Parts: sequence; C-alpha cells; structure tokens
Amino acid sequence: MHDRQTGSTDLIPVQRLRPGDHAFVGYGDDKSRWEMVIAYVWLGLARREKVIVLADPDVPQREVLARLDTYGPQAAAARTRGQLVLRSMREVIHPDPAFTMGRQVARIQEETARARRQGYTGLRTFIDMRWVPDLGADVEGVVHRETHVEHLFTGRPYTEVCAYDHRWFAPEVVKAMRHAHPRRLHERLGVLLSMPEEGTVRFAGEADLTTLDHFRTALADGLTQTAASGRLVLDLTHLHFLGVHCAFDLLRQVHQAAAHERIEIRCSTLQAGTLRRLGAASVARLRLSEVQVGC
Repeated sequence: MHDRQTGSTDLIPVQRLRPGDHAFVGYGDDKSRWEMVIAYVWLGLARREKVIVLADPDVPQREVLARLDTYGPQAAAARTRGQLVLRSMREVIHPDPAFTMGRQVARIQEETARARRQGYTGLRTFIDMRWVPDLGADVEGVVHRETHVEHLFTGRPYTEVCAYDHRWFAPEVVKAMRHAHPRRLHERLGVLLSMPEEGTVRFAGEADLTTLDHFRTALADGLTQTAASGRLVLDLTHLHFLGVHCAFDLLRQVHQAAAHERIEIRCSTLQAGTLRRLGAASVARLRLSEVQVGC
C-alpha cells in the first residue's frame, strides 16, 4: 500500500515508537486493526516492556489471545508470567462506574511504577477507543484527557497508542483525536508515503518490492519538478525499511538526472551503507548526509 501526502514528521510506523510516545492510529477494517495490535504487542515484548492491551470491549478475550498467539507461543508465555496483560477500561477505572481522567491517569502511573519494580524496561498500553461508546463517555472529556497528559510521558518509560475505529467514530471526532496526539501511526504495515515539499521529497514507511512502483514514480516526479533548479533533497530518514530494489532504482535515477548539479540524500547510517555497497560513490552529483535516527 502507498500514499502521497503532505504529512508531517509526527507520522511514523509503529516500529519507530519509543518510550515517552503518545500516538494516534485509525483503522477502518479488522485486518488493519489486528496488524497494529499484534505488531505493537510483539515489539513491546521483544523490548522487555510490560504490555497492557485494552481491546475493543465487543471482542471476546479468547479472540484477542488467539490473534496474539498466531505468531508463536511467546504471547501465551508472556501472559503467564505477567508481562502481557489484557484489561478493560471498566477494570482500569474501577471502582468508579464512569470514566474520569483522574482515575485513569492514576492507574497508569501506578502501572508504570509497578512495571519498573517488576524489572521491565517500561510500560506500553494499546487502548482501543471503542470503550468510549461502550461506557457512554463524553467525547469532549476524552479529548481533554488526550491533550493534558504530557506528564505521563515526559521523561517516563511509558508508551501509549490510542486506536480509533473509523466505522464507529464520526469523522470530526477522528480528526480531533488525530490532532490531539503528538504522534500518528501509519494505519497499516507495509505502507510507503511520499511527501513532496519545495526542493525535497520525503519518504516514510517501507520501501520494498511491494512499494517499488510508487517509490520509483515519486522519485521521478521529484526529479522532474526540480530539474530547473538543479538541486533536490531526498529524505529517507523516516523510512523504516529501505530494500535493495528501491535503493538500486534510486541510484539509477540519480545517475541519469543529468539536469541536476547536486542531489542530497539524507539517510541513516544503515541506509548509507546500503547505498554505498550499491555504488553511490560512483555517482558524482550525489551527496550522502547521514543522520542519527531511531531504529
């Protein structure tokens, strides 16, 4: 899957989330929802974080476990030892019968401290916001919560993803929630976004065989639009994956861009290594600028 938009640097793949991140993700079908839940949980387990999942309250717990167990028995083992916990918002706010920001925030602070005492590197939660209509919560109150919890994240080993189902929430609510979060996640795995700006084409997501055609076209468009100025910046620092086929095509197109005097590629050390192995040094107009980015 691919997309072309003018997004901003707060849009990242789930693999780029780090402790202290508070992220929004939307989904419009069950496939994208489960992809995100599974990837988020497994990444947390691999990083020795405690993981709490508040799934859609209409989904039976046994189904959530079955989905998580699809990729091996480690999820069940993690649940047995207490690293993976399934909860509901009703349990989180208990004994309060209705959602209150104070109760939820206090519980998250308690759970974060408990996770550290238990020897985990931190705490991450996945919260399917279908609990909002389930509890009849006030949407304005939820927006207020999302925009007034910086203290949960700043300097703390806590990560949170809030997932909104496009089929249940009104478009204006989804838009408000999207802007209420400091981070936004790609809604699917295996997505490539190209974000053209003046003199720059920024890529985000995954550049692999499945997205090669889009990568090739976006790069060609960028070269065409900057032919008059003779300069172009290609920003790869928001790519989670740069495959050999896309890297080779990038070098091929840059090599053929005779109208350009200088093409700068901003990239990670790993990406720079890939490009050098494919012959970047032989392309005179090309400059590699290595940037320190998250893995």
